[in-house]
Amino acid sequence: MLVLSNTNAQPLTFFLTGIPGLRAALVWISIPFCLLYIIALSGNSMILFVILREQSLHEPMYYFLSILSTTDLTLSLCTLSTTLGVFWFEARAITLNACIAQMFFLHGFMFMESGVLLAMAFDRFVAICDPLRCSTILTNTRIAQIGGGMLIRNFADMLPVVLLVKRLSFCSSTVLSLSYCYHVDLIQLSCTDNRINSILGLIALFSTTGFDCPCILLSYVLIIRSALSIASSEGQQKAFNTCISHISAVAIFYIPLISLSLVHRYGHSAPPFVHTIMANVFLLIPPVLNPIIYSVKTKQIRKAIVKVLIQKWLQM
Repeated sequence: MLVLSNTNAQPLTFFLTGIPGLRAALVWISIPFCLLYIIALSGNSMILFVILREQSLHEPMYYFLSILSTTDLTLSLCTLSTTLGVFWFEARAITLNACIAQMFFLHGFMFMESGVLLAMAFDRFVAICDPLRCSTILTNTRIAQIGGGMLIRNFADMLPVVLLVKRLSFCSSTVLSLSYCYHVDLIQLSCTDNRINSILGLIALFSTTGFDCPCILLSYVLIIRSALSIASSEGQQKAFNTCISHISAVAIFYIPLISLSLVHRYGHSAPPFVHTIMANVFLLIPPVLNPIIYSVKTKQIRKAIVKVLIQKWLQM
């Protein structure tokens, strides 16, 4: 059996996969994927632009939203080149080092998104449960510290994961099952013991999304309890309305993530293309829907976008 390792003279090359069984239709399938990428990139860029431009949006909630949009932009860019390269040009080859780099940023910013959603849940908790102290608790310095802390956490979680991939040796099969590099997908091709890699991957997952999700749920239990203590029904409705956008963002991140995990674990009878399409769409759902949700549900964002578009139209 041919054994390949990263210490060979020739760089180790892997081959990405489009959609199994639908190779002839890849060009047509790429059209909706391309449209989704365009929506994700343009939508999140617009959110970032209006938050930076409008002084009225320089508040904790919108600072966290700008971090979320930056994360979504990076997630989209992480897979854009390889996915469309496979679909359009059959550019399937990728070196191990490039694969590890993509995997580092892909997983790192997935964990970053989970952390941002937790930070936004904390912002909603403070705004509803202790509104008088909101400006003193969530200062610009503290928001920067939270963002920096999330980056450090993700870097510390992912660095040992990707470094240990370098020690693996791979057998003759170097065909990945997706159009981008995914940690579990890559280490499964190894013909050496990958238990440490699997354990580190699980530790990284549980120390990020596995920690963030229960904390988000706990914050909403406290938010609901605080909102229900408000005497007027109008006040209760106003409190809940401020959380709708964030609840939607949490749902479109965690529900596809859980669904994809369940399909991988229990959906063995499903055709291979179902797994591949779900894995590709999963990464596009939050970046595509988050700017739409916040544009529709948040009046300040909607007004700022309309103002920018009118100014651009008048300048033409």
